[in-house]
Amino acid sequence: MRRMILSVLAACLSVGAAFGQTWTLGDHKKAINRLGFVSTKVMVPMRDGVRLATDIYLPKDRTGPVPTIFWKTPYDFNNLKSTTRARFIHAALERGYAFVIQNERGKFFSEGTWEILGHPRTDGYDGLSWIAGQDWSDGQVGTMGCSSSAEWQLALAAQDHPNHTAMVPMASGAGIGRVGGYFEQGNWYRGGAEQLLFASWLFYHQNTHRLVLPEGLSDEDRRRVATFSDLTIDYGDFDALAAFSHLPLVDYIQNIGGQPGTFDDLIRRTPNHPDWYKGGLVHDSEPWGVPAFWWNSWYDVSQGPNLALARHAAQNGTDADVQNGQYTLIAPTLHCGFYRIPEGEDLVVGERNMGDAWFDVDDKVFGWFDYWMKGKANGFLERQPKVEYYAMGANAWRSATAWPPEEAQPLTLYLTSDEGANSLFGDGALVAEPGADGRDRFTYDPMNPVPSVGGQVCCNGVSASGGSRDQRGVEARADVLVYTSAPLTEDLMIAGQITATLYVSSDARDTDFTVKLVDVAPDGTAYNLVDTIQRARWREGYAGAPVFMDNGEVYEITLPVMDTANVFKAGHRIRVDISSSNFPIFSRNLNTGGDNITETEGVVARNTIHHGGSHASRIVLQVVR
Repeated sequence: MRRMILSVLAACLSVGAAFGQTWTLGDHKKAINRLGFVSTKVMVPMRDGVRLATDIYLPKDRTGPVPTIFWKTPYDFNNLKSTTRARFIHAALERGYAFVIQNERGKFFSEGTWEILGHPRTDGYDGLSWIAGQDWSDGQVGTMGCSSSAEWQLALAAQDHPNHTAMVPMASGAGIGRVGGYFEQGNWYRGGAEQLLFASWLFYHQNTHRLVLPEGLSDEDRRRVATFSDLTIDYGDFDALAAFSHLPLVDYIQNIGGQPGTFDDLIRRTPNHPDWYKGGLVHDSEPWGVPAFWWNSWYDVSQGPNLALARHAAQNGTDADVQNGQYTLIAPTLHCGFYRIPEGEDLVVGERNMGDAWFDVDDKVFGWFDYWMKGKANGFLERQPKVEYYAMGANAWRSATAWPPEEAQPLTLYLTSDEGANSLFGDGALVAEPGADGRDRFTYDPMNPVPSVGGQVCCNGVSASGGSRDQRGVEARADVLVYTSAPLTEDLMIAGQITATLYVSSDARDTDFTVKLVDVAPDGTAYNLVDTIQRARWREGYAGAPVFMDNGEVYEITLPVMDTANVFKAGHRIRVDISSSNFPIFSRNLNTGGDNITETEGVVARNTIHHGGSHASRIVLQVVR
């Protein structure tokens, strides 16, 4: 294989520490000092002369060049304060890897001006080349990390760097631009509606005005400064929900005293603005050059695009090894929650008990790297499923040869009601056959949006409320349409893509439509599984101009596809909630048909869901039997 070292090692390195036990940050740092040498604030030059601050950890017992794991970040890694990074450095050294952490340009001790995703096509490429050229490196470089430490890897993988041997991108959706039918542009949008996670994240991280060191400072003095200062900024605390409620949205960061910067540019872009294709996002027009072990979560912001990009990589890899070397894991966690799943006890995500979801993170990460970077005949690819996913409800890990699972079969459920589906107390139902013509009306007031309760969230300042939570408080609102199946007579497992098609009308020129899939227990507890949204003006696609609605005209809209895996147990019911807002996960549509980001006043929209007859609004689930 092109990506493997030809010689297979005869013996495995001693694993030593059992990370299943509880290790503190101090424990990991002691082990790192015992196992490795560290060089801090090494200033690595990029092609334009800008130097990036880099810490290098080398195993003490190495007898020659070794493979390297490369972790790049916009966050503070000075003095190794993160338990997560410390555990991976510890594990890497124990297994005979060098570990390199580098700050993106313009961050902390790195020189230059910061750009979101950290210039992966140039700085990422140059940093990897520098590592491969060091005398302690054997030329095999693997990249890993979660969230911001994963997102930069994607555009780098499209460059097919000759030394980029393998990668483990975890929760990497914000590095994906356009893929398949998704135009999220780095999780900025879903269905044309702004996801507000970056409004909050950029408040803290677009620090265009920051503490910098004087030019000409010696490396020795730079390291001395790093011993006593992190160059951090204290932003204080603020009420994220109150801040999101401020209008206009374009003034969000300014209103809470933040610095001008990236947000001011990105918030003004449409979903297919040409500038999305000039930065560090990867798109499905590009090839893929690296075997990747994709780690995702059911309650993170980007399952759909992440899974779509993994499919793209398998179909567009630069050779057979790359195409066959695409593996996926999907856990039942929140954003980057993989290494916080408790061992020997149940995992609770939001309010729902997911059972014992633990797995050996280090065994999977380093089993993957050992195979690709050390040429070990460890059988990893044979024992690791192509797709390993957690089936909620059953609370068990399942495997598939692809995503969506090839054995899944569609199950269509149709929306219907007699007197009205408004709220939990209405008579909305999900049925196997479309009924007679009917409609359900509700009023959407953008000044009183439906609140987000749980869900697929990250980084928006209210993420602690994410995950799976009882929706009955939301479902009691008259502006939420609730459609519920009869109790199931046997277990029903769904796994794969979920498609919702609605026939809608409105007296507004533009409005949003939201769909949420819910698992209802016999006691009435209603746990959210996954949700989506579509801004009506973008219902015909994102490449052209927006198309507005005419008063009373009926339109067919298919919302962005949802992905999940869940077993609805016998006695449970399947539920679909429909409304026009899910705030603050998504921005509010002000219903005017104007510029939502600069307007300060909204109008009430009277929206209708049509069902039955020629307007068979429906949801299609994928059933695995």
